[in-house]
Amino acid sequence: MIKIYNYGEVSNEEIFDRSQSGANVEKTVEEIIENVRKNGDKAIYEYALKFDGAKLDSLEVTQEEIDEAFEEVGEEFVGILKEACENIRAFHSRQVRNSFVISEKDGVVIGQKVMPIEKVGLYVPGGTAAYPSTVLMDSVPAKIAGCGNIVMVSPPNKEGKINSAILAAAKIAGVDRIFKVGGAQAIAALAYGTETIPKTDKIVGPGNAYVAEAKKQVFGKVSIDMIAGPSEILVVADSLSNPKYVAADLLSQAEHDKMASAVLVTDTMEFAEKVSIELERQIPLLPRKEIARTSIDNNGKIIVAKDNLQLAIDIANEIAPEHLELCVDNPFDYLDKVKHAGSVFMGRYCPEALGDYFAGPNHTLPTSATARFSSPLSVDDFVKKTQFTYYTKDALEKVSGKIATFARKEGLDAHARSAEIRFEK
Repeated sequence: MIKIYNYGEVSNEEIFDRSQSGANVEKTVEEIIENVRKNGDKAIYEYALKFDGAKLDSLEVTQEEIDEAFEEVGEEFVGILKEACENIRAFHSRQVRNSFVISEKDGVVIGQKVMPIEKVGLYVPGGTAAYPSTVLMDSVPAKIAGCGNIVMVSPPNKEGKINSAILAAAKIAGVDRIFKVGGAQAIAALAYGTETIPKTDKIVGPGNAYVAEAKKQVFGKVSIDMIAGPSEILVVADSLSNPKYVAADLLSQAEHDKMASAVLVTDTMEFAEKVSIELERQIPLLPRKEIARTSIDNNGKIIVAKDNLQLAIDIANEIAPEHLELCVDNPFDYLDKVKHAGSVFMGRYCPEALGDYFAGPNHTLPTSATARFSSPLSVDDFVKKTQFTYYTKDALEKVSGKIATFARKEGLDAHARSAEIRFEK
């Protein structure tokens, strides 16, 4: 059963505790990465058999497989994927940054070029659940940024196939190549390349503890989006909310993973107890009830901020959740008070699932309180910037003495001479 706390009656350490026990996977991942780096495709085939139970004939998904998957999912779901894709594209197209040039001083031109990252790797999970939504969320911003080579990896099932919905989403989003590989070995392949799988410049997408650790270990060799932890939701709800809705929203994240975190902050104990009762009613109805049960029992909590919604927002800011729901009548009155959250869902009819699939804002979000300093996946993640500077002889001569003075203040005489030497008589 979910734990209920009265804010102010227990220590903040207990309320804000984020400690979670997990397997230490660092050494295992290190060995997998080294094996893939040395042995390439051979290692990938071996891991597919060992971890996925799949004896693969080839690693790359064929066009025929993609077309079959497209037919298999049916017209209705294809239509939903296309509509969701358009919503995501409409939102992310507003994020595009432009290059600029400044030439306001005589003889001086400075500026910045914004360019797409050439080769991007998308990791799409395929373990306890399949995520075609992740395909759209990761690939559409990359396409808008202008990335020319988008490679997707996802683990196969025992028959050596990738989930049809994932393949259909990849076709709609315009993914260039798809490979049947998951886990830490997929991250290693994208970072170092194999005989079949191309090396990429950046890897994005969520995964399990092995994937997260692999991304951490290859960072520097390639860029990554973030180290994603278990899913999180925090609901701020007043006593006028429907406890059925709130419980359902909490469970929408609890069913992801036994390590997922579902938190409610509310203004009365009476409402807290109603939601607790509703959770107990709804959990047994879920196909993934064992996962949800473990998540709620181990990581779930209800925090009662007595008759004080502003305090509830302060508590939410302290936790800095991945997903934040404001289940109140006038959510825009509170939006400016939210300082730390990955994505905010406003009002009583805006479940977090709306953002997972359909609304348009990205669902690849900062977790584990990293919303305090990081942001949702966006077009910015798929571009890089290069600066440029041009000075004429006259323009440089005007400032060469200042450059030299600055350089010598730092003890760097060669820097100073490089500016002065051009004007020696």
